[in-house]
Amino acid sequence: MLLAVDIGNTNIVFAAHDGESWVHHWRVQTVKEKMPDEYGLLFHAFLREAAFDTVEFEQVVLGSVVPPVTWKIEQMLQKQTGRTPLVISHLVETGLTFRVKNPAEVGADLIADAVAAYARFGGACISVDFGTATTFVAVSDRAEFLGVAIAPGANLMAASLAGGTSQLPQIALELPESAIGTDTVSALSAGIMLGYLGLIERLITRIRQEMAERGIAGPIPVVATGGLGPFIAPLTACFEVYDPWHTLNGMRLIALRNSESRECERS
Repeated sequence: MLLAVDIGNTNIVFAAHDGESWVHHWRVQTVKEKMPDEYGLLFHAFLREAAFDTVEFEQVVLGSVVPPVTWKIEQMLQKQTGRTPLVISHLVETGLTFRVKNPAEVGADLIADAVAAYARFGGACISVDFGTATTFVAVSDRAEFLGVAIAPGANLMAASLAGGTSQLPQIALELPESAIGTDTVSALSAGIMLGYLGLIERLITRIRQEMAERGIAGPIPVVATGGLGPFIAPLTACFEVYDPWHTLNGMRLIALRNSESRECERS
């Protein structure tokens, strides 16, 4: 059994994989102030709910974009499972070559997304992750991590607009009937949702163009993931597939690669 823990800015996802599929997953709010023992209580409750014994976890992999929380979860996992978590970074075995100025700046989620996308398509591809931020990761046909575009997530855009103005409310993210709003809510929906879709489509088009200019032949497929993915992906023809397990699958593949690497070193 493999345990993957994905620490995001908004949520932390704990997920268990039995070698065939993800059999359990739990989501909690990311709280920087919580201590390792507090996270440990939550984790222990999750295991009890699923009737898991911690010794079942043969591998533990951790990906985080929240450094103040990383060490707390790492310490908690070590205590609860008896396993030292593999913490994803550019320094572990990923199968990728990083063509960026500073690989240390690349987040664990972006690395996992790139690994999962390349494994899915077996060639040049783009991964779009709809989280607190929306990230666009470009991977070449030679498994090169080419770089990333980062934009505000749709929820963040809506919250920022409501918080920065006196008369504009926070709205639910819904596709409007028209780009010309006839009241405040429909006007906000038009600007946020249609503008957001335009951002997604334009960035994917531009990234594909620049990859082609580097000699990377198309077609270049795109996978979508992240919390808003099921809502956004059907609204555009840009995506070949939406996969809610995409980032976790990338983490699992990295864990397996590093496990195999250690086995080779021992032999």
